[in-house]
Amino acid sequence: MPGVIQTGTLPKLLWPGIKKIWGTAYDDHKVQYTDLFTVETSDKKYEEFVEYVGFGLAPEKPEGQGITYDTDAQGPVTRLQSVTYALGFMVTREAMKDNQYMEVARRRVPRLARSMRLTKEHVHALVYSRAFTSTFTGGDAKELCATDHPTFDGTQSNELTNAANMSEAAIEDMLIQVNDAKDSRGQRIAFQGQSLVIPTSLQFEAHRILKSVLQNDTALNAVNAIRSMGMLPDGVKVNNYLTSTTGWFIRTDAPDGMISLEREPIEFGEDGDFDTHNQKYQAYERYIPGWGDWRGLYGTPGV
Repeated sequence: MPGVIQTGTLPKLLWPGIKKIWGTAYDDHKVQYTDLFTVETSDKKYEEFVEYVGFGLAPEKPEGQGITYDTDAQGPVTRLQSVTYALGFMVTREAMKDNQYMEVARRRVPRLARSMRLTKEHVHALVYSRAFTSTFTGGDAKELCATDHPTFDGTQSNELTNAANMSEAAIEDMLIQVNDAKDSRGQRIAFQGQSLVIPTSLQFEAHRILKSVLQNDTALNAVNAIRSMGMLPDGVKVNNYLTSTTGWFIRTDAPDGMISLEREPIEFGEDGDFDTHNQKYQAYERYIPGWGDWRGLYGTPGV
């Protein structure tokens, strides 16, 4: 019977004299998906994020002539629909009764909770890992990080034009791109980079770049402008679940940028089957990570 823990599943747990059972007590990383997304609750099957496009600049009005009238407009619509994640296990009555190491059996429920938590980390990190993949798109039919997001003022970019490995100069280039951000009418908007999101492979280089008082890898004693100007106030966010070893990102303070909607928080259930006497344990939750405004994240896949 698939998915049922029987006496033969872990036969050694029926034997006396086992000194130690390992593989059940690993430490986990701290919760990291909240560094990637702003978490909000939802009470609907799906939520839609609609871009409002305001007015352009006012033209000069010649004397005696009429006023120019503009119109606002609706931009792309992004729909985030909650996804259900669930997992469970069943244990036969015989396996419960014959198991001589009940502390291992009792750890199964915390292990189930761990599986659900790790699933949540992987699902959220996958949005970043797919940021440059054209088959995973937002409301404007473009991938999260692209050089050609369509707007009313032509295309705009939240990706470095030339992919670059993380360096002090590359981070400065991306911060300039963030500070030069425009709305869909082509008007300047005040965005700031908040944090640097990186995989574990870049953590040491990121520390050298952002923590140095002077410029990294130079003997000229030039000031480290990123640090001295207070850029990236939320610091470095190392994520253990990103799949790329070269890609890196700057998360901004754009409203409705990187969002995670929690529809139903995790629930645990337990029940017994009358016919088989099997005991069932299960976990269930619903959520969806995504983005409204792509300006909430800037990135490059590296090289």
